[in-house]
Amino acid sequence: MMLLKNIGKELKIVYTPLHGTGITLVPKILKELGFSNLYIVNEQAKPDGNFPTVNYPNPEEPKAFKLALDLAKKVDADVVLATDPDADRLGVYSKDVKTGDYKSFTGNMSGLLIAEYILSQKKEKNLLSKKGALIKTIVSSNMAVDMAKEYNIKLVEVLTGFKYIGEQIKLFEENKSYEFIFGFEESYGCLMGTYARDKDAIAAVMAICEVACYAKSVGKTLYDIMLDMYNKYGYYKEDLFSFTLKGKDGSLKINHIMNKLRETPLINISNNKVLEVHDYLVGKKINVLNNNIEKLDMPASNVLYYKLENDSWFCIRPSGTEPKIKIYLGVKRNSIEESSNTLLEIKQQLVNKLESML
Repeated sequence: MMLLKNIGKELKIVYTPLHGTGITLVPKILKELGFSNLYIVNEQAKPDGNFPTVNYPNPEEPKAFKLALDLAKKVDADVVLATDPDADRLGVYSKDVKTGDYKSFTGNMSGLLIAEYILSQKKEKNLLSKKGALIKTIVSSNMAVDMAKEYNIKLVEVLTGFKYIGEQIKLFEENKSYEFIFGFEESYGCLMGTYARDKDAIAAVMAICEVACYAKSVGKTLYDIMLDMYNKYGYYKEDLFSFTLKGKDGSLKINHIMNKLRETPLINISNNKVLEVHDYLVGKKINVLNNNIEKLDMPASNVLYYKLENDSWFCIRPSGTEPKIKIYLGVKRNSIEESSNTLLEIKQQLVNKLESML
């Protein structure tokens, strides 16, 4: 709390609830914690289901941050935060003092920042349980794998959907097997603590502001801390794209693609060999190199995950709520530029392969 007391009043925060429920709790809690330099985007402060200032009130969308970033530049803010209308997901921008630009954080980045801070502080204070566990979804950043090894805790992977993270928390408590520390998913949701079984943007706001305070106390920004993590763990980068296929024909095409991928497995993407295929529908992990098959201990789901050489991967699954087929991908390289270029190459090859199946 001394950190918040000493640095909190210096941190400049811009916040928008995007016309949602976050306005009822975020300003109150931040002010109680000592963050007195809080600037709210007034045009988006009033709850309004018509969302008059944004086409899509989603903190994953850069356009949703336009008014917040305008205000941030005006007041020279350190961090810019947006919660979605029901305040369970958090979007983050941080000022880069070297360029003066505001850098956007993906859900992976903000989740990993909070996780690293929690784990490092627990370790420093000898509060890190030997039975501690970090949970992520299978399509979230694999930096979490390295992080769990670094702190000698359990890494648990679950299917896409925060309900599966909540399910693991319950299992930990029933089996007394592990102690839940943190869980996150790439789609801007995270949870610290067992007080809930779903993602919580209110607590995430508090956590990311505390990390920003820590950064400021050592002469850095949130973006600098993220760069430090890349230097420590490797330059991880992830992306997501999708094909929208509406109507009855669209549903048939989605099924055709998934069936085709199972019938004729991919063996190489952008000069990266496929090492493993995880087929969650049949519960099998297939080693492509030696044809060894292991059982996947997860619920059945129409998902295909491909582990590539050189610390790359991609995952393909039909959306459960929209007429889409979603493709997630991630890489780890030695620099931001190399990661970005490799990710783009893999993405383009996947686009070409899937379009050829339509």
